[in-house]
Amino acid sequence: MISSSDNKLIYRHDAEHLSIEPWGANALRIRSSKTQAQTEPSNDWALLPPSSTSATAEVSSSGGTVTNGKISATISPRGKLMVYNSAGKILLEEYARNRNDVQDPKCSALCVDAREFRPIPGTENYHLTLRFESLDPHEKIYGMGQYQQPYLDLKGLDIELAHRNSQASVPFALSSRGYGFLWNNPGVGRAVFGKNIMSFEAYSTTTLDYWVVAGDSPAEIEEAYAKATGTVPMMPEYGLGFWQCKLRYQTQDELLTVAREYKKRNLPIDLIVIDFFHWPKQGEWKFDPTYWPDPDAMVDELKSLNIELMVSIWPTVDYRSENFDEMLENGYLIRTDRGFRIGMDFQGNTVHFDATNPGARKYVWDKAKKNYFAKGIKTFWLDEAEPEYSVYDFDNYRYFLGSNLSVGNIYPRDYARAFYEGQESEGQTNIVNLLRCAWAGSQRYGALVWSGDIASSWSSLRDQFAAGLNMGIAGIPWWTTDIGGFHGGDPTDDKFKELFVRWFQWGAFCPVMRLHGDRFPQQPQLGTTGGATCLSGADNEVWSYGEQVYEICKKYMFIREKLRDYTRELMAAAHEKGTPVMRTLFYEFPDDKQAWEIEDEYMYGYKYLVSPVLFPGVKTRKVYLPVGSKWKEFEGEKEFEGGQTIEVDLQIESMPVFEKI
Repeated sequence: MISSSDNKLIYRHDAEHLSIEPWGANALRIRSSKTQAQTEPSNDWALLPPSSTSATAEVSSSGGTVTNGKISATISPRGKLMVYNSAGKILLEEYARNRNDVQDPKCSALCVDAREFRPIPGTENYHLTLRFESLDPHEKIYGMGQYQQPYLDLKGLDIELAHRNSQASVPFALSSRGYGFLWNNPGVGRAVFGKNIMSFEAYSTTTLDYWVVAGDSPAEIEEAYAKATGTVPMMPEYGLGFWQCKLRYQTQDELLTVAREYKKRNLPIDLIVIDFFHWPKQGEWKFDPTYWPDPDAMVDELKSLNIELMVSIWPTVDYRSENFDEMLENGYLIRTDRGFRIGMDFQGNTVHFDATNPGARKYVWDKAKKNYFAKGIKTFWLDEAEPEYSVYDFDNYRYFLGSNLSVGNIYPRDYARAFYEGQESEGQTNIVNLLRCAWAGSQRYGALVWSGDIASSWSSLRDQFAAGLNMGIAGIPWWTTDIGGFHGGDPTDDKFKELFVRWFQWGAFCPVMRLHGDRFPQQPQLGTTGGATCLSGADNEVWSYGEQVYEICKKYMFIREKLRDYTRELMAAAHEKGTPVMRTLFYEFPDDKQAWEIEDEYMYGYKYLVSPVLFPGVKTRKVYLPVGSKWKEFEGEKEFEGGQTIEVDLQIESMPVFEKI
């Protein structure tokens, strides 16, 4: 049975209730469930309330149609759904191989449904699979978040819809066929962009829920998605320059010595970071007075140096913590369905606070407000945001909102929300907090995402290059990476110095330029109490790598400073329209076919074409200059016509960058 109500199309058959409704300009939201009540769930997950449109819904003997600007969807009397653009081109066609409609040319005895609800015995949930035809084997797909692989184009890839340390599932895909697709389900699952079938799975859920938009350009699609899920705040001024970080400054004196040295050398620096285990125990969100005896004076001195301070927060709560019993009593901790209630066993047996619980969010913020915010600390490093588990048994953890399998991917968004709403309630604006993970909608809670605990290697550098660009397409324009990688790297090793320099040069053209890493050899243990057993890495300041590297770093720090006004302009576009700061070539040049093929260059905003050096020992690299513009060397005077590939000589002191003129 097909009916319409308020420009919404409703399809009912047996236990299934499906709706197709306009949700913002040129966009539709499709939901389906098999609950006996046959009603739509009220949770919008990543989506904001829709803007009004002049959509229409029609029902006839041949089925139903919803049209909303540049997009329309039809559903047949037998329940097959198809999505079109305004030119009549099929954007999405459900993949069904069954006998529901024997007149369908794709009628088949295979018994494969497009919307498969496979019951999970003993529960009201289903293992859900949604299948679409792969209409074009040459389709290109981008976005979906951050994955540790080097491919920018995701076509042909199998993607886990789950968070891990250095992996962030942000399930929005942009297609070269002219549509954007949001899998609006926070459950753990899988997406496959196959040559034959495109499919999305949720391992435990009650509802199929996705949002699709049509557009004439990648920018139009991206901006529509930003309107549907929210945009970042305006980046504060201290987010535009250089950030200094390492694992880890162990004392107040050590941190202040580094900050003073940056100023003594007249180096531009906007922010410095106090990393983890500056607290007595995990779950005690405060400074350990043994190593940080006067944080108020420390904050005051840093402010006098015009350096912002960021402090690391972990969601883990040690059984020995002063807050553990109270949080347990109030239901503020994640539960396990089996085994010991331990989520992570790093430096103690710990359980994560439950960020999906509003009471837990307020509890943790109140601690941070008292012990950090009240001292003038206005930006936080919300680490372990996946959350990271010692064992990723996704089916073992249970949250306030439901099982990890059914809602777990929303955790990093609600972790960011805890601090964003707390800071906002105190009158703070332009909020930015650093997180190691994100889900769709995280951006509207001031989430600056970084790429996690990655290797210090060339292959890892190439992985982060693809990750950063796809995060921008997935709606997360604030993104950064550990310059030099996190795990390893000896500042005295010439091979690592080369990698470090190339990473640093690229970092100057990332949304946020941030130096971090756990360098070798580790420092001796300092002290015996608190976090002392978590050893610090070797020095990781720009002068720690020898004079040649220092001069290159200094050069690129001042390049970043030179770009400050331009970067601020890019941040305004991200805030106002959701525009990525790092942009694929096709984003800026969608009509240039070659721009869709390039996976080792990008645009820093609309003006600068950036060509990082991604392999060791190379003396030249090829650079494609897109059609329709003239290009000038960033560090020279040579000019080039667009639409050609040039070969550039490489020197260790410089990275190829070209300015559009």
